[in-house]
Amino acid sequence: MATADNSDTPRITVVPGQRSGQPCIRGLRVTVWDVLDMLASGMTEDEILRDYPYLEKDDFPAVFAYASHAGRERASH
Repeated sequence: MATADNSDTPRITVVPGQRSGQPCIRGLRVTVWDVLDMLASGMTEDEILRDYPYLEKDDFPAVFAYASHAGRERASH
């Protein structure tokens, strides 16, 4: 399993062929973007954890860090 380039986010993995190579949480089939979409739609972290019991509270800071890093990378290009 490959991990994201950002060593601050070891919970985020990128596996070729899994979810089209999108960044996923701990090798699960839930992407960073899935979680951000749920939060943007108004779900709370607790609601997401209730709906996806295999996610962990510590996954959220990793999602935010990865998205922040990806946004900065995109802005610099």
